[in-house]
Amino acid sequence: MTRRGGVSRRRFLGRSAVAIGGWATAGVAPRVAFTAATETLRVGVIGCGSRGTEAADNCVAAAPGVQITALADAFVDRLKGLKEKYKVPDQRCFVGLDAWRQLLALSDVDMVILATPPGFRPMHFAAAVEAGKHIFTEKPVAVCAAGVRDMLEAAKRSEEKKLCVAAGTQRRHDPRYVETMKRIHDGAIGDLVSAQCYWNQGGLWVKPREPKMTDVEWQLRNWLYFVWLSGDHIVEQHVHNIDVINWAFRALPDQVHSLGGRQFRTGPEFGNIYDHFGTEFFYPGDVRTISMCRQIQGTTGNVSERVVGTKGVSDCAGTIAGEEPWKYEGPTPNPYVEEHRHWIEAIRGGPYLNEARQVTESTMCAIMARESAYSQQQMKREWFMQRCELDLRPRPDLKMTDPLPVTPVAVPGKYQLPGMVKEPQGRRG
Repeated sequence: MTRRGGVSRRRFLGRSAVAIGGWATAGVAPRVAFTAATETLRVGVIGCGSRGTEAADNCVAAAPGVQITALADAFVDRLKGLKEKYKVPDQRCFVGLDAWRQLLALSDVDMVILATPPGFRPMHFAAAVEAGKHIFTEKPVAVCAAGVRDMLEAAKRSEEKKLCVAAGTQRRHDPRYVETMKRIHDGAIGDLVSAQCYWNQGGLWVKPREPKMTDVEWQLRNWLYFVWLSGDHIVEQHVHNIDVINWAFRALPDQVHSLGGRQFRTGPEFGNIYDHFGTEFFYPGDVRTISMCRQIQGTTGNVSERVVGTKGVSDCAGTIAGEEPWKYEGPTPNPYVEEHRHWIEAIRGGPYLNEARQVTESTMCAIMARESAYSQQQMKREWFMQRCELDLRPRPDLKMTDPLPVTPVAVPGKYQLPGMVKEPQGRRG
């Protein structure tokens, strides 16, 4: 079969796990001297909203000898559920925009769950690495180019310290996906020639602004709708599907070209994000893939991935059709628990696990797609990483009472991506 522009699996070496090597001698020594299930692992949760609460429950359910011993959140009401459930004492519950610093200063916390709005993730992750904590970080891990660069530096540092890092990309711990990817990488569907991925759904929650809410509190309590906090839904949510396609190709896209808009969620309560995106990713060998995401009530739902090869097609999640048809029939444990189980096993001396770079790279792809849609410019990954000046990182001294006007919604044709000159990447046909 003749193909044009397809990516051969023989052209790419799989990204190997980080070499274990010797312990880094600089900085804080990693707390990894846990070899038995009888040894207690103490967990601190930074960000105790719904996702942080669920992650804490998943972590405790994943293995024996795991205790939630410290909590931190910007708001006291967010602490209540976990505080009562796990009987965390008052002196180990921290409230405010600097609560994370107080939790990380606790020497007896071995592991931390980072589940605040993603805009804070690079700052929190870097501090957790320097504190010598093993880390579970929710996805995404940045919302801008500057944050991605911060995360890559901190990811490297975590590898040097041999800290165990798990990311909230639970599909990578789902046996259906894992077994399917093994077959794809072994050539079950041939050379990959295209792919599609989707996260299309209805609307999400909104918390009305109350009279006494400051700008910062209102935006934090509605973090999904502000780019500096969530990265927009293509970054906050669709990163899952983009990560699966990167995994299938064992590569990152060279270029990206997107469109998008804000057609249905137009009120001020929806901040400054879009409600739909469509993206073309260009993988090595000029293999082009399509990505689509939408949050519009009353529309057709679709959360899935699909890869096409010269010998077949797969949904990446348990089925292969074509010359070598196959269907997964093994166990189906909860992947949200499995990601914590694998993390804990690594901390207790099992195979080393560090997903920091992987989740940062997929986050970067999603941010590129967003910025391409905002600016209506096609761009190269090399340009984005080396020259893009976009910086949405929150100030380290941000206060709840600070005025914080909402940045206007990006208008294609008018929005200027910092660092971009006209067509910096050149055009491809």
